[in-house]
Amino acid sequence: QVQLAVSGGGCVEPGGSLRLSCAGRGFDSNVCGMDWYRQAAGNTREWISSIDTRGVTNYLESVKGRFTISKDKTKDTWYLVMNNLKPEDAAIYSCLDACTSPADYAGWDQGAQVTVSS
Repeated sequence: QVQLAVSGGGCVEPGGSLRLSCAGRGFDSNVCGMDWYRQAAGNTREWISSIDTRGVTNYLESVKGRFTISKDKTKDTWYLVMNNLKPEDAAIYSCLDACTSPADYAGWDQGAQVTVSS
């Protein structure tokens, strides 16, 4: 069973930074990459970034240049560093291994809340 624990959320002012962590278990990280998603209040969930097993990364256009996804080489932990945060980045952030369909994941309510407000 896939288990993902997200931490590092919080409240920052516009222009601030946060680092989210995603500790994963129950899947093979040598086979499965990782995706980050977010869901703002009243909005649908959106994909924002991914990293595959080779370290190739992709980003939603609106976060490109501000967010950086990475993986700890020594353990099954992934990170999302978010710089120059904007009010529109406020959302619940979640991670999901790329081998699991979002429709099959029951842990969407366990993400990290990110609030961006002055």
